[in-house]
Amino acid sequence: MYKKIVAIIICLLCLFEVQSGNKFYIANQKPLVEQPYTSLPLGSIRPQGMLLEMLSRQRNGLTGCMDSIYSVVCGDRNGWLGGTGDGWERGPYWIDGLLPLAYILDDQTLKERALKWVEWSLNNQREDGNFGPMPLPENYIKLSGVQQELRDDWWPKMVMLKVLQQYYMATEDIRVINFMIRYFKYQHETLPKYPLGHWTFWANRRGSDNLAIVYWLYNVTKERFLLDLGELLHQQTYDWTEVFSSNKIRMLNPYPSLHCVNVAQGLKSPIIYYQRHPDEKYLNAVKEGLSALKDCHGFVNGMFGGDERLHGNDPTQGSELCTAVEMMYSFESILPITGDVYYADYLEKIAYNVLPTQITDDFMYKQYFQQTNQILVSADARNFFNDDNGRLTFGRITGCSCCLTNMHQGWPKFVQNLWYATVDNGLAALVYGASKVTAKVGNGQTVTIIEDTDYPFKESVRFTIHTSEDVRFPLHLRVPLWCKSAHLKVNNEELEMGEDNITVINRRWKSGDTVELVMDMDFRFTRWHENSLGIERGPLVYALKVKEDWRKIEIEGMTDKELWEVYPKSAWNYAILGKELKKGDLNLSVSDTISDYPWNLKNAPIQIRAKALRLPEWRIQNYSAGKVMVPPRVKKDSKNAGSVVEDITLIPYGCTTLRISQFPVIE
Repeated sequence: MYKKIVAIIICLLCLFEVQSGNKFYIANQKPLVEQPYTSLPLGSIRPQGMLLEMLSRQRNGLTGCMDSIYSVVCGDRNGWLGGTGDGWERGPYWIDGLLPLAYILDDQTLKERALKWVEWSLNNQREDGNFGPMPLPENYIKLSGVQQELRDDWWPKMVMLKVLQQYYMATEDIRVINFMIRYFKYQHETLPKYPLGHWTFWANRRGSDNLAIVYWLYNVTKERFLLDLGELLHQQTYDWTEVFSSNKIRMLNPYPSLHCVNVAQGLKSPIIYYQRHPDEKYLNAVKEGLSALKDCHGFVNGMFGGDERLHGNDPTQGSELCTAVEMMYSFESILPITGDVYYADYLEKIAYNVLPTQITDDFMYKQYFQQTNQILVSADARNFFNDDNGRLTFGRITGCSCCLTNMHQGWPKFVQNLWYATVDNGLAALVYGASKVTAKVGNGQTVTIIEDTDYPFKESVRFTIHTSEDVRFPLHLRVPLWCKSAHLKVNNEELEMGEDNITVINRRWKSGDTVELVMDMDFRFTRWHENSLGIERGPLVYALKVKEDWRKIEIEGMTDKELWEVYPKSAWNYAILGKELKKGDLNLSVSDTISDYPWNLKNAPIQIRAKALRLPEWRIQNYSAGKVMVPPRVKKDSKNAGSVVEDITLIPYGCTTLRISQFPVIE
């Protein structure tokens, strides 16, 4: 009897337990560690300026028409719509970008496209709680070659869970919660017999995507079995904590057999699990892993050599588009849990350098691999671990088709993570871009903040508060780690800033109040493979401006019938004069007006003039820039091109297609 009374008391206490974290939005609940920041509902943040243009181009480009352009996979025959076609990751990948795009832009046509997929999953859950494409008859499998194990695989269901989570964050449709509870009960019962790696190894490597949704659902429902399921998922997921923290990446020779996209997704794994087990080793593992990747495989643009497997840090090795968008998603997952601005800086570096250059201006073609030193885009064979199917060209089904469908999540999720709700019921701008946010703060008052900025090209970010009544709440602003000096004004009055990289302004705000943050952007000179030089300023990397000749081609036997090659129309083989850098002799020019689409040679808003010498000996090898010369040999003959000092033009990396961004240096 006594035990029953105690149990009843415990249940009652649970019912009346005070919610942890932010009062108004879904935040970690005990025993999960309290998080400093939490996501806002999808649609709370509206892009403006350049970011609005990026999303509009997606809508008018491939994101808005994948079901017609790539109908063989994303059309009505897809298994995720009940058809007999593809039933693996590619359909859910597309919707994982289409759905947030639709709700951020409040575009009804896009919503209808995405909701076809959402409704099919919600309406076709099996009695045991499982979901996804239906099993196919044996005779059909033999005739069609469709692999049933790909339809059964745990991995693509993780992608669709991300879609459903975002749909709930936009609509609060309770069907999603009930659906997930039933599915996770099925997982809890089934995983001991059919673990994550049973059908393919992808789910084993990417189990943290599953775990993140389990913890999110726990924060909504407080269903205790979800914590047990979390332990089971963690046990069956590849041990990324051990890989990142044990120095394996540095020690393995030949190169480790780690797939580039798995590594990008694995980066969040230790910190997702940290929420349940807040041990410092999980926090440390991610930075240790990123440090090892930088040392052994890293590029100035923040990516790492991974043309399928990890492949070293020569700037002509490839980096995959899927790796870029999954790195961004990992940092977007880590940032609100840790509040560590290191990840916000890194997120901006990938978004504002890597992402725009790997997709064409009209968002109709993509590049499966890109090179940090890229002086020729062609279908020729290169020194990649996997070079099948024109992986360096701009096309659609070049390389594997994963990037064609997965790239769509990049910009929408970036916009969704510009702002967060805070643990002290305020708002935080941790990632910068022109936008408007509307959210609850303080005691439940609704405010709107408009962020006006030409960042990442200019140093100033200005916020204007709009509210129907005076309201007290804290506003958190990030000061990037690269910023040595920042200046803050509230209503044009200078405020003294502390030394922390997140400044909190807690005051009673009136409608029309303004905040201006100016982050000084100084040049940073970093060294990479073969002592090559990288030039950075603020969140941007700078690269040589190379004139481009785009040529449309068709190659017999190639899956993709529409390919673009790009040839250089100006010299690329320059060495920077190191002594000029030491004197700070870089001529910086920033346009007064920034185009809403700045990401090409014509619209590049910043130019840097630097002194350089041409290196005739630095030539194309294997259809790529030859090995970076260290030290470059400069001939003294005045008639030789290599002895003539020239002014070269550097522009933001994201504005280039052909480029040198890691330069040889003449000291």
